[in-house]
Amino acid sequence: MVEKQVRASGGLWLALDDTNILVDPGPGTLVKCASSKPKLNPSTLEGIILTHKHLDHSADINVMIEAMTEGGFKRRGEVFAPLDALEEDSVILRYLRGFVNKIHILKEGGNYSIGKIEFFTPLKHIHGVETYGVVFKSSKYTISLIVDTKFFPELLNAYSKSDVIIMNVVRAEAKGKSLEMDHLNLEDAKNIIQKIKPKLAILTHFGMTMVKAKPWQLADQLSKEVGLKVIAASDGMEVKLDEEPLG
Repeated sequence: MVEKQVRASGGLWLALDDTNILVDPGPGTLVKCASSKPKLNPSTLEGIILTHKHLDHSADINVMIEAMTEGGFKRRGEVFAPLDALEEDSVILRYLRGFVNKIHILKEGGNYSIGKIEFFTPLKHIHGVETYGVVFKSSKYTISLIVDTKFFPELLNAYSKSDVIIMNVVRAEAKGKSLEMDHLNLEDAKNIIQKIKPKLAILTHFGMTMVKAKPWQLADQLSKEVGLKVIAASDGMEVKLDEEPLG
């Protein structure tokens, strides 16, 4: 998916309570910011969160630090990343680390803040490298980002109080090689949504089997099955929470 750019891999931009946060700047993030309508200005970012160091999530981390700090001429912003993204096989260049106000180490059960937003990393995911999902607390909503992971029961408790869940769903079905992958499939997503019952679930980070199966149709079908609103992300999609019927 990434090397072919069948779907964009520029990560997630959150604008909550006058705070701009970028999550997982994968390949093409800076280009997508410039081509977005309206444009997304990296110099307005308060922070960048890296959930794990795999390249589809981290390839543009360095250029986005440069962009956030205007080439290092304006020291500003904060970066949050797991320890293994900063030590051996680091994906964040050392010369850039002094460009930001602070670099924070993500850990299981960690509590953090960016601008007016508080967030925490409830548990370590089961993935090939050190990986953490994120729960954001804004003035109105609790928004959970369930990133790459194999399904395990503890996920349900960790993200149980979510108004909105954004979930990385790579595989359409659990069969063949997908059983060996540390990624969620569509059945996992259904299980999580049924148990947690968020007001809105957004499926994203699709692999080829999801794209070929037409994720917007899968999301519509899942909505009917679980009786909750489920939508499939698309490139450049903007979700305005105040305009969603979240109750």
